[in-house]
Amino acid sequence: MKNTYWVSALLLSIGLVVAGYFIGNLQVNAKEYDRYVTVKGLSEREVAADLAVWPINITLTGNDLEELRGRIEAQNQTVSTFFSQQGFSAEEMTRGPVNINDVQANPYNSGATNNRYRYMAKSEITLRTTDVPKLQTALTESLNLLSRGILMGSKNEWEPIEYIFTGLNTLKPEMIEEATKNAREVAEKFARDSNSEVGQIRVARQGLFSISNRDANTPQIKKVRVVTTIDFQLED
Repeated sequence: MKNTYWVSALLLSIGLVVAGYFIGNLQVNAKEYDRYVTVKGLSEREVAADLAVWPINITLTGNDLEELRGRIEAQNQTVSTFFSQQGFSAEEMTRGPVNINDVQANPYNSGATNNRYRYMAKSEITLRTTDVPKLQTALTESLNLLSRGILMGSKNEWEPIEYIFTGLNTLKPEMIEEATKNAREVAEKFARDSNSEVGQIRVARQGLFSISNRDANTPQIKKVRVVTTIDFQLED
C-alpha cells in the first residue's frame, strides 16, 4: 500500500508539472496571438458610366383641350423622330402618360383666374441607352428643337440625366486584392517601426463598395471605392 501511495503521488506530481507547462505555454501563445495591428486598405477606380437614363418632359399650354391634345401628340412624334435620327432604337425610348392640369381650377393658386392659358399639358418620354457618348451628342443637338417651338426639359431638375455604372462585379476581385495589398503595406510599415514582422491575417472585414460622381461637372465619370479593414498578426 505504501509503494502504491508513492507511485500515485509521483504520477500526480508529474501530471501537475505537465499541466503547468501547457497552461504556461498556452498563456504565452495567447499573448502572442494578441499582438496584432489593425489597418485599412484602399482601392479606387475611375470608370465611365455604361448606362444613361434621360427622363424628358414636353410642356404645352392652351385653352382648348382638343387642340392641345393634337399639339402634344405632334410634338411627341417630333421628339421621337429626332431621337431616331440620332441613332436610337424604339426599344431605347419609352413614352409615359400625358398629364393635363386645369390651372384655373387649382384652389391653391389665388391668381389662377388671371392666367392666360387654362390648361397645362406635360408628356413624358424616357430615353434609356448604353451608348453614353451618343446620348451626350443628342443632348447638344436637342437645343435645335427649341427653334421648332418644342419646350423640352428633364423631368428631374436635380439630376437631368442619370448616369449609371453597372460593371461593378467585374471590378470587385481586382479591387479587393489591391485593397488587401495596400493594407499589408501599411501593416509592414508599422511593423518595421516596432521591430516586428507581419504575420498572417487574423481578421479581415471588407467594406461596402461605393460609386459616386467624380465631380459635379462630369457625372458620366464615376469613382468606385472600397476600404477593407484587416487585423495582421505581429511576430518578433
